[in-house]
Amino acid sequence: MNPVNGLGNLSLLSNAQTRSISAENPTGEKGKGGMAINPENYAASDLGQGWKMRPSVFIKAGETITVADIEGPGAIQQMWMTPIGPRRSLILRIYWDDQENPSVECPLGDFFCNGWDNCGWSGNFSQISSMAVCVNPGSAYNCYWEMPFRKRCRITLTNQRVTNPKNEKDTGIAKLYYQINYELTEVAENAAYFHAQFRRTNPLPYKEVYRVLDGVKGKGHYVGTYMAWGVNNNGWWGEGEVKFFMDGDDEFPTICGTGTEDYFCGSYNFETHEEARGRSDYKDYTTPYAGFHKVRYKESEMYNCQERFSMYRWHITDPVRFEKDLRITCQALGWRKNGRFLPLQDDIASVAFWYQTLPTAPFPELPTPDELEII
Repeated sequence: MNPVNGLGNLSLLSNAQTRSISAENPTGEKGKGGMAINPENYAASDLGQGWKMRPSVFIKAGETITVADIEGPGAIQQMWMTPIGPRRSLILRIYWDDQENPSVECPLGDFFCNGWDNCGWSGNFSQISSMAVCVNPGSAYNCYWEMPFRKRCRITLTNQRVTNPKNEKDTGIAKLYYQINYELTEVAENAAYFHAQFRRTNPLPYKEVYRVLDGVKGKGHYVGTYMAWGVNNNGWWGEGEVKFFMDGDDEFPTICGTGTEDYFCGSYNFETHEEARGRSDYKDYTTPYAGFHKVRYKESEMYNCQERFSMYRWHITDPVRFEKDLRITCQALGWRKNGRFLPLQDDIASVAFWYQTLPTAPFPELPTPDELEII
């Protein structure tokens, strides 16, 4: 496997073979792109084979499609997806080397740091410009996590949409444009496997700590966190500490941060003062390694109940390494009027990103489609 490509080594030659999977070349085979014949494609009906005959695929309600099935060794280098349909109803799974359990299991929007982007065209997507994930206008989802595999890579997408049987127009069909760029190449002996796990608790029980990740077994390193946070109280909500328990830590962790906004590389409530307007507001930011976005359904005053936020933090330059196990928690804390902390009962969802050795321990069961739904 090549070292991670960058400007410093981009001139170096390699024996790796570049391949790409899309709706126009679903197997990624050499010389097999753009061969589809699709009589139902009216737009290209007078152009013929080779003229954008099959740029997307449809996924029926309850259906699982195979997005990619690749024999290794090799490595996924970049993924681009543009779905049409509720993002929390589309479940992405990735399986490495014929494992029974997926190493990635996550609603599509949350995997690309857009947990609140429920329909794609609502304007609620978070524009992101980071090293690992880019989300561009039109809800164009891109990720650049390197994902090596030795025997096989299988990527699936499940449409969990629940339809109304009394409404014939409610078909629940989703549409997906996608491209998976990868290389066939040798994989280094010490290369670990990419993992991503989704969790959601709504609402968080009073005085309980939110678990970002638990049950990880093996050697590896943690590389990132995404959180979609829905506030159920008025007031500030980000005083809680993020903690990393590793390699046998019990009651107390090895790593303990100072606050939620601090962990996501912000400070002081993600707040900016606008003296000319006589008010304060949250300040969005997107950087290579961390970002914050307030979902702006409508203009509202700061610290109102029912506000929603997206946050990401990549440990690319500072991976958290563990030898045998890992657990990550986040407290949900606000303020009472008398100056004491208030344990919150918020809607919190997260995606944990890490690399580790196989096998992958079974993930907790995903919430049901009804439990995942965003209104």
